[in-house]
Amino acid sequence: MNALVKEVIMESNNKRVHLPVMLDEVMEYLALKEGDVVLDCTMGMGGHSERILEAILPGGKLIGIDRDEKSIQEAQRNFSRFKDGFYLFQDNFVNLKKILSSLSITKVDAILFDLGMSSYQLGSGRGFSFQEDCFLDMRMDEREKLTAYDIVNYYSEKELSKIIRDFGEERYHFRIAHAIANQRREKVIETTKELVEVILRAIPYSYLRQRIHPATRTFQALRIAVNRELENLKTVLGDAIDVLLPNGKIAVISFHSLEDRIVKRTFRDYKQTGHFEILTPKPVGPAELEVKVNPKARSGKLRVGKKLKNGHTNLLLKIFML
Repeated sequence: MNALVKEVIMESNNKRVHLPVMLDEVMEYLALKEGDVVLDCTMGMGGHSERILEAILPGGKLIGIDRDEKSIQEAQRNFSRFKDGFYLFQDNFVNLKKILSSLSITKVDAILFDLGMSSYQLGSGRGFSFQEDCFLDMRMDEREKLTAYDIVNYYSEKELSKIIRDFGEERYHFRIAHAIANQRREKVIETTKELVEVILRAIPYSYLRQRIHPATRTFQALRIAVNRELENLKTVLGDAIDVLLPNGKIAVISFHSLEDRIVKRTFRDYKQTGHFEILTPKPVGPAELEVKVNPKARSGKLRVGKKLKNGHTNLLLKIFML
């Protein structure tokens, strides 16, 4: 590993720098040019968007969406060198058509979804990471009401088991849900540390030696449930493809099999309409050097598609499926 790579790793570890995943690959596939209109539906702190702005200005427009208010604020600061050409919205990406309509925009040249958690969010004190001892919140948009605390303490044992099984693909979902139900009869579970302790007591000793932390899948499941991540992704992909211009491209970076499965199936279904081309028959992963610099990128999968000709692909898909 060369000195530059070591330096970047040290900086990332010390400052929780968020490095945009597969940035070069995304830019290569989108092939943006000056004047393009681009929708970044999960803008975060603006890592991908900053490079996008460099490619489309002057004359282009970037519409950035994120549910996290602090990420929007940080992106705004990061874009200070650009005088104009961007519009930032704290909103859910399922509202992308309404957002575009507010700008009198009906079609765009490219759309990006990066479905990963940023380093900032993992260290935000909102309970996304079990490595921090903090309140079980897990809301990406703090204006929402439902928290992980509510699910852990007030959902039935059966509901908990289903969430942990379906959204975390956790083999010991029943044992973990049962342990949570028993614990909260004595005292509510308020913090990430308390939840981790319950999980560790619930699983077999042999499970402690697995490659990933035993709490990883349960925390993932709760985060997905709180933010309705899979439901929102299923809802938005059709609308996203529908607002693409002819030859417009959509790129999606996912980080676990549940997300990737939704993207894969949606792209496949739209391909059957004859108005959509899959540019990545197999998902693209990060290069070896990127994984060395940013180990969190290891699980990233990039899928890209292109709208072949004008038409309402949402409507065409519905007709095709009848």
